[in-house]
Amino acid sequence: MLVYTARRIAVAIPTLVAASVLVFLMVDVIGDPLADLRSMQPAPDPATIAAAEERLYLDRSIPERYWLWLTGLGGNGDIGILQGQFGPSVRGGNYVIGAELWAGLHVSVRLVSAAVLLALGLAIISGVISAMRQYSKLDYTLTFVGFLALAMPTFWLGALIREGGLWINRTTDSTFFYTIGANSARVDDMTGWQYFLDSSGHLILPTLTLMLTSYASWSRYQRTSMLEVLNSDYVRLARSKGVRYRTVVRRHALRTALIPLVSVTTVAVAGIIDGVVIIETVFQWRGLGYFFIEALTHKDSFAIMAWLMLSGFFVIICTLIADLLYGVLDPRIRYE
Repeated sequence: MLVYTARRIAVAIPTLVAASVLVFLMVDVIGDPLADLRSMQPAPDPATIAAAEERLYLDRSIPERYWLWLTGLGGNGDIGILQGQFGPSVRGGNYVIGAELWAGLHVSVRLVSAAVLLALGLAIISGVISAMRQYSKLDYTLTFVGFLALAMPTFWLGALIREGGLWINRTTDSTFFYTIGANSARVDDMTGWQYFLDSSGHLILPTLTLMLTSYASWSRYQRTSMLEVLNSDYVRLARSKGVRYRTVVRRHALRTALIPLVSVTTVAVAGIIDGVVIIETVFQWRGLGYFFIEALTHKDSFAIMAWLMLSGFFVIICTLIADLLYGVLDPRIRYE
C-alpha cells in the first residue's frame, strides 16, 4: 500500500505543476488588471501607470512573472505561492489575497463538509434500500425525490428553501433559521455554546440546499452500482450456499458497490467547493464564492489565479484520495 501511495503522489505533483502553468497563462496573458486605470478620463499620468505596472510585476516578461508567482525569488516579498504569498492585489496593499482566500476557505469548508457528509450518508442508505427493494413503493418514492431534487436549479432551490425558513420564522415568531451570512454580527460577544448555536442556525438552510443537490445524483449512482453487484455471480453463489441476504449485502456487496460512488463523490467534492458560488450568493456567505466574484469584479488577476490554483489543488487531491480509497476497497488494485 505504501508503494501504491507513493506512485499516486508522484503522479499528482507534476500534474499540479502543469495546472499552475495553465492557470497562469489563462489569467495573466488574457486579462489586463490595469485596464480600468488605463481607460480613465482624464488619462492618468504615465508615471502612475508605470508604478502600478511595477507593483504588479507587469513590467517583466511572461516567463519571469510565472517564476516570480511560483517561487517568489526576485520579488518584493509579496509574491510566490510556494512561500504562501499569492501576489499583490489591484485593490492595494491593505487587501492581502492569502488572508482573504483562507478566510473564505474556512467559511466554505464548513458548508461543504457538513453537506457532503450528510449527502453521502443519505445517498448510500437510500441507494442500498432502493436496490434491495427494487420496484417497490419505497424505491419509487426515493427515485422520485432524487429526480425532483436533481431537476431543480440550484439557485431556485436555494431561494425556495430560504423562503421556507423565513416562513417558519414568521409562523413560530422566532429566529430558528438564519438566512443571511455565516454568523451573526454580534459573534464577538458570544460564548462558545452561543457561537455553536448561532453557527448551526446559519448553516442549516444552505447545507440542506447543497445536500439535496448532491444527494440526488449520488443516490442514483449507488442504486445502479448496488443492483449490478447484487446480480453478480459471486453474490448469487453466496446466496445459494445459504448465507443470509442482509449478511451478503453488508459483507460482500456493499464494499464492491461503493467503488463507483467513491469515484464520483471524491471528484464531485472539488466541484462542490468551487460550485458554492451560487449558494453563497443566495444566503450571502462571504466564502470562496464571494472571494471569486469580488476578484472578477475588480479584475484582480492574482486573486483569480489564487482561486483557480486552489480549485486545481482540490481536484488533484480529491483524485488522489479516490485512488487511495480504490486500494482500500479493492485490494486487487494496489497489488497490480
